[in-house]
Amino acid sequence: MATYLSPGVYVEEVAGGSRPIEGVGTSVAAFVGLAPSGPLHEPVLVSNWAQYVSSFGEFTEGSYLAHSVYGFFSNGGTAAYIVRVGDIAGAGSNGSSNGSARSARAIAPGEPVELGTFRAQALPREGANGGQLTLEVVDTAGEGPEDRFTLQVKEGDRVLESFDVSARKNARNFVVNQVRQRSKLILLEENAPQLARPTNQAVQVQVPSRPAEVARSNSSALSPAEFLGDTSERTGFGGLEALDAVNVVAVPDLMAAYERGDIDLDGVKAVQLGMISHCELMGDRMAILDSPPGLNARQIREWRQDTAGYDSSQAALYYPWISVFDPATGKKQNVPPSGHMAGVWARNDTERGVHKAPANEVVRGAVDLELQITRGEQDLLNPQGINCIRTFPGRGIRIWGARTLSSDPAWRYLNVRRYFDYLEESILLGTQWVVFEPNDEALWARIRRNISAFLVNEWRAGALFGSRAEEAFYVKCDRDTNPTESVDAGRVVCQIGVAPVKPAEFVVFQLAQFTGGGAGELSE
Repeated sequence: MATYLSPGVYVEEVAGGSRPIEGVGTSVAAFVGLAPSGPLHEPVLVSNWAQYVSSFGEFTEGSYLAHSVYGFFSNGGTAAYIVRVGDIAGAGSNGSSNGSARSARAIAPGEPVELGTFRAQALPREGANGGQLTLEVVDTAGEGPEDRFTLQVKEGDRVLESFDVSARKNARNFVVNQVRQRSKLILLEENAPQLARPTNQAVQVQVPSRPAEVARSNSSALSPAEFLGDTSERTGFGGLEALDAVNVVAVPDLMAAYERGDIDLDGVKAVQLGMISHCELMGDRMAILDSPPGLNARQIREWRQDTAGYDSSQAALYYPWISVFDPATGKKQNVPPSGHMAGVWARNDTERGVHKAPANEVVRGAVDLELQITRGEQDLLNPQGINCIRTFPGRGIRIWGARTLSSDPAWRYLNVRRYFDYLEESILLGTQWVVFEPNDEALWARIRRNISAFLVNEWRAGALFGSRAEEAFYVKCDRDTNPTESVDAGRVVCQIGVAPVKPAEFVVFQLAQFTGGGAGELSE
């Protein structure tokens, strides 16, 4: 309390009794796949289709990533992280982003030039006529670590490319990787076991005027490891662990790798199990799985039975593939549905709320389905947790399922699982102020008041079941949940119970005949 030394009126700001809890976002997606350009293994946030195109390129044959991202935004998505694990022609992480195979090496007619402990070479350019490029190392001493420098690619006095890079191999902006991923003009390789930052210098490289010969190594095939990535190096799914905002994960180009024979069904299973493990580890995100292409209802049921390990409330499976218009070929093309489904989830969350099941919703951009599902076939697929996409006359193509892949009836429905993720994350972030507060009854009362106020709003929004708030939830934080030994250990325990609404999955109208007459009034 302040000390008052002279008479007067004093105004003080004090903390209010309640600190409102705000709901977190629920529809930020992450897509892992192939694109002709863009940073490799680095999650890039895009908020619209134009941003995606500027970073990763347009629709390209042999990849489903662009179609999935386009379907996400057209169906109501607002934000997505893109993790590019390769380009269209090849796989390994050693490729360039100039549209050639990632594992390819250009063989120029002249010899490479040395740039300190590195070796530089110009990539061929049509119409270059044997011209020269200048590679210039600009000192950045005093502005960062000693291994940092700027590499500029010049033509005359004009700077064509510039890279702020490091000479350390384990650095995120290692010069060889940065040039490999971003440059369309040069190729850089290691020239010595011990690498060092080049001194300030400028060297010239001859530009080949004829098409370069391209040699592809056996590493050009995609492998499950490309998608799974490495947590320590922040690649693949590991690169998504640092992003708290992500709620949905999809890997549409896993099926592109399967179609071209890089990955077999065992590899598909390995990657999808990795997706599920990632989502369960994070605890606040869902995996949208795609089924292999070309399967009929019997085959997809058998495939689902073979993947019995997919028993998780953090994953959902959709079937069949949808047909969209492909601007790259001007024809109709079948694509995995995961991107469009993530967009529908986002639209549903915005218009109705995460507590509403994301089903009986139109799939925008879908012009047809790979296979028309009948009610009898869905009778066999729905209990397996396979969410069908069906066509209804006069009502378009709609999602006709809202189940997780969990065998636990408590977590059967998507909206229940996603709503609990939403509640947990919202309460977690909204109660950070509690840490290191005096652990007494006054604190317990404030916790009860804040969480109850948040849950009352959820109940009023229709997210919780019950005609009264007391029927919809309870919050208990008192001496019963916080005995002396718990307080001495520095713990505050608050028990919260909620009654989520469940979707009306089976709507039954019971009709009966009755004889009309004088007592024909209907009672409620």
